[in-house]
Amino acid sequence: MNNLIEKLYEKRNLNDNEFFEILKSTTYDNNLRLLANKKRLEIYDNFVYIRGLIEISNYCKNNCFYCGIRSSNKNVDRYHLNKTDILKCCHEGYKLGFRTFVLQGGEDVFYTDEILIDIISEIRNNFMDCAITLSLGERTYESYKKLYQAGANRYLLRHETANSLHYNQLHPKNMKLSNRQEALFNLKKIGFQVGSGMMVGSPYQRLEYIVEDLRFLQKLQPDMIGIGPYLTHKDTPFKNFENGDMNLTLKLISILRLMFPYSLIPSTTALGTIHPKGRELGLQAGGNVVMPNLSPSNVRSKYELYNNKVYSGSEAAESIAKLKKVVHDAGYEIIVARGDVKKSR
Repeated sequence: MNNLIEKLYEKRNLNDNEFFEILKSTTYDNNLRLLANKKRLEIYDNFVYIRGLIEISNYCKNNCFYCGIRSSNKNVDRYHLNKTDILKCCHEGYKLGFRTFVLQGGEDVFYTDEILIDIISEIRNNFMDCAITLSLGERTYESYKKLYQAGANRYLLRHETANSLHYNQLHPKNMKLSNRQEALFNLKKIGFQVGSGMMVGSPYQRLEYIVEDLRFLQKLQPDMIGIGPYLTHKDTPFKNFENGDMNLTLKLISILRLMFPYSLIPSTTALGTIHPKGRELGLQAGGNVVMPNLSPSNVRSKYELYNNKVYSGSEAAESIAKLKKVVHDAGYEIIVARGDVKKSR
């Protein structure tokens, strides 16, 4: 195993069988963690970049089988944030040291291009030194281009799985993997810094599919890679499936750090939900981004993609001092910066 890990560190790649060999091991090899952390320190030092997450809507036109805000879930207390709400979040976040704002939501038809352009332009005019990240699902090439021209810099769109059979097992028939992949390449073509990623341990996932995910990411070459353990929600068709495995998630963060050393990799809320120290472990595995919640406190519990999501403590942006201590205790330092991706040298 150590030979494979050393090879991955040196070559940034393995063949399919070698990746499978690492993935099938039930343990998270300490050498893998150490080498991933070493690579991360070489490029990004011990800095951790913070992104202010603003969950602008829990409406979604899609009916993905795993998601708590799926369109057919009648138990969701739905909401939209308006421009005033969003700008208030940004102003409060800026004072706390955030220099990236992430506008995330379901695929909500309420947010037309015109509405989003108005919001993005206002944020850009008020916060010239900040990055604006969007995570609003699949849209047309023309829509993406308008949002980019309005001032958005980055776009997060997980591919979720690169295996078409698996994609169809997770989504209704009207959703296609080819559309998701086309959207990602459109975003790159337009000029966005692009983020993708997958769920770890989602229903019906096989280790072979994860190798396909790695190959797709090699093709895409994203600037950001977000992965987290699959977590169940009681109001979905997958309510009886088990949660994803934390060790496999951490292992994949380390693998991704070695494969894509210049990428920005978050230590996600899902990790913090599945384990009390999940976020710290994600940083030590090679992650270098955390995304505290800037959303108004009265809507945070409504944006529930999975059950038992972390709402308080270091997840709340008002507790940034606590988050800084958590990150410091893990061996890293939060800095005030946009935290753009560093391109390979």
